[in-house]
Parts: sequence; structure tokens; C-alpha cells
Amino acid sequence: MIRPEGRAPRRRPLVVLLAIGLLAIGVLALGFVSAGCGKTAGSGKAGSHQQQYHCPMHPTYIADRPGDCPICGMKLVPIKPDSTGGGTSTALPGPTGAPTRAAGPRRILYYRNPMDPSVKSPVPMKDPMGMDYVPVYSDAVSASSGVEGHASVEVSPDELRLAGLQTTVARRGTLARTIRTVGEVKADETRVGQVHTKISGWVERLFVNSSGQAVRKGQPLLSIYSPELLATQEELLRAREAEDRFAASDVPEVRRGGADLLEAARRRLMLFDVPSSFIDALEKTRQPRRAVTLEAPASGFVTSKDVYAGARIEPGVTLFTITDLSKVWVEGEVYEYEAPLVRLGQKARVTLAYDPARVHVGRISYIYPYLNTDTRTIRVRFEFDNPGLALKPGMYANVELDAQAAEGVLIPDAAILDTGPRQIVYVKTGEGRYEPRQVTVGLRSDGQAQILSGVRAGEAVVDRANFLLDSESRLRAATTRTPGADTTGGGAR
Repeated sequence: MIRPEGRAPRRRPLVVLLAIGLLAIGVLALGFVSAGCGKTAGSGKAGSHQQQYHCPMHPTYIADRPGDCPICGMKLVPIKPDSTGGGTSTALPGPTGAPTRAAGPRRILYYRNPMDPSVKSPVPMKDPMGMDYVPVYSDAVSASSGVEGHASVEVSPDELRLAGLQTTVARRGTLARTIRTVGEVKADETRVGQVHTKISGWVERLFVNSSGQAVRKGQPLLSIYSPELLATQEELLRAREAEDRFAASDVPEVRRGGADLLEAARRRLMLFDVPSSFIDALEKTRQPRRAVTLEAPASGFVTSKDVYAGARIEPGVTLFTITDLSKVWVEGEVYEYEAPLVRLGQKARVTLAYDPARVHVGRISYIYPYLNTDTRTIRVRFEFDNPGLALKPGMYANVELDAQAAEGVLIPDAAILDTGPRQIVYVKTGEGRYEPRQVTVGLRSDGQAQILSGVRAGEAVVDRANFLLDSESRLRAATTRTPGADTTGGGAR
């Protein structure tokens, strides 16, 4: 618009000026508010800090009062003061909700994925599930230990109580190892006998006619008719008559010849297993008998019977098997690595399933000189007295063998975490501090283990909830490794 000449310029309305002034005042006030909000909860007077709480599973959640975590429901724990006394060890939330810097002198090295510690990032970010990356501070590097892949762990009293962690003091003592195996009761092979005849004939009568029957030495077993035995009886009677005639001779050689002939006839009958009582009766009666009775050569039980009345028998045929069960064997197997711990004469204890309260005591009588390649075990023979015939062949028995005792540092077997190539225990090095150590384990028995190296007597080892410490130790070791260029967490920066 063309302003007419000579007219003065129009002044701005007063309302515009008032609006500009209010805008300036608002900006100034906003700056003061922003400056005040940037302070931490511990700012203010020197030495006064407000206690804060965080979730053990989600360290990024911080509250100024106790309660439960809204994410997982776990109880919030107090944040420990910084070791330098310059504030708490909690980091301040950044724009994405993840910490960006630590209060006091702590310095963030990098951020790690809470679900996969191997995924790291130099800047705050979120994982595909929307969880914030966890900061790793410079002072966490000092938690490394001498065991590769593990780190020392520091636990607060509340965390100890929640985890149920328990320790036991290592002590010096003697550990006696007990070898246990399952054995089978067998007959003593040196007490097994078979009954044969040395002549052919026919069985006239059986006095023992069933398996399992108990017999005594000298008890009649069977009567046999044998033409050869009958002829030998007659020879004995003729020799007896000759000896009677030659006894009146004045020639010593003649008298001696009659006696030798009689003795030869008697010996022949005895070699046919004819009982001496039968021979004495034959000489007394001077009448040969058609059937000859054979007697049991030993006491025991008939474990096999292969003869029947009226059967024809030949020399060498087994008629009976008689087993003496007053002593028996128990044969078991020990593993290959246990072989150096067994020796001849070593005492062993046996219990049976039907009578576990009764303990039978015996000794090792033989160790077989070969190995079962299928089971990698060695057979061991134990010898036991068998009063009352409690140990019956074919039974299974539980065998316990006391191996040589060993002295050393003893800890509970539950304190050892076996990782395959090595064994790890956690040793208490201070109040709330636990250090992983690699140990060399010797014998193990009855819940105790002998430690050859790694732990000294008097040190406290964790024997309960140690798997929780192991998880935390591995996690800390993973987070303290030098971060690589892997930022493929998939979250938004």
C-alpha cells in the first residue's frame, strides 16, 4: 500500500508487545525447570544422598522407594553406594530409557544385550523385544579371575538371602572310599564232585532219587549189578582160601605169597569203588553178592542227577553231581579305574535283598587277569562262609568293598561344578565376595571329595546355590570381554 505523503507511520498495537514479553518469560522459566530436572536424586548438599532401588533382573528400572518390579514382579533391592563415596552406583536414564552415564567417577565402557551378553553396542539401544541394553562399567573389569570364562562375583546380603547361598569350611581329614557292586552267588568250584562208575553194569536200586537232596559222605547212593564185580568177588574168595592153606606152610615165601594174593584181590575191589565195609562182610560170609552198593564220596547236595533205576551205565558216565555249599563264591565286577583299589585278601561285605539287615563278611580270593571289553570291568571273586545256607547259588548280592583311605583337604561333593575338562568351586574371599577356582579332585565318597589342589584347609566354599554364582560369574566374564563391532542387536538406536 502506498502511504500518503505527510502522514506519520502507524504504531504497533500494545497487545503484540505484551505477547512477546510473556513468551520470553516462559522460555526463561523453562530453562530453569530443565536445569533442575537434570540433577540426580543424590544432588544437593554434599554427603547427603537419597537411597534408590533397582530390580536385580532389570537394572535399568530405578525407583526411590522399595517395592516390586513392574516388569517381572521381583522385589527391588537397594542400590549399593559407590566405593568412592561419591554417589550411588546407578546410571542415569538416557533418552531411550537406558543409562547413559554413571553417577560419580564410574565410566560406561559399552552396552550389552540383556538376553545375549555377546551382543554389544557402544551407544544405548533396545533389543528386538524392546528391552534396554544394560551398561557395563569400567570398574566391572576388575571382577575377572584366574579361571577362563569366569569372573569373581560380589553379592549383597539381600541377594544372598534370596538365593539361599550356603558355604562350608574345607578341612583336612581322611576319606575312605567304598566300592559298591552287584555280585552273583555261585558254588565253590573246589567243592563240587561228580559220581562215576569204573565198570559197566545195571542199576538195581537208587537210594538217592531226586535233585536237591542232601547227602552225607559214606551214605548209599545206588546198588549196581556188574558181572565184572561179581567175578572179582569170587577171585577174592579164592585168594582167601589159598591164603588159609598157605598159612600152615613152613616156607615163609609160600605164606607171604598167599597173603600177597589176598591183598591184590582186595585192592582190585577197592579200585572199583567198592566200600571197605562190603569187602569185610564178603570175607566174613564167604558168599559173593549179586549187587554192590556204591556210597557218596563227599557230603553236600545233589545238584544234578542223571541216572534212573534199571538203567545201564558205562564207565565215565556222570551219575550224580554233589556240591558242598558250606562255603560259596560271590563274583562281581569293578570298573577299570577301580582296579588299583582292590587286592587279594581285602575284606568285603555282602547283603541280600530279602534280608538287608544281615551282613556277611568275606574276602577277595581271586582277581581275574583279563578285562571285559564290552563293559570295561574286571571280575572279582569273593569267598564267604555260608552258615545256614543263606547264600544260595544264583542269588544277586550287594557287595561293599572298603578301598584304601586317603588323606587331604575335604569339601562337600556338591560344591564341585564339573564342566567336563575341569572342575570349578567358588571360594569366599570376603564379605559378599566369591572367587571361582579350578581344582584337582581326588577320591570321592559318601558326599565328600578330596581336593589335591586349588583349595586350602580353612577356606569356605559354596556348596548350595553355587550354580547361581556360576551363572552370574559367566555372565560377568562375558560382559567384561573387550567389545567387538557387533551391534546387530536389531534394536533401534
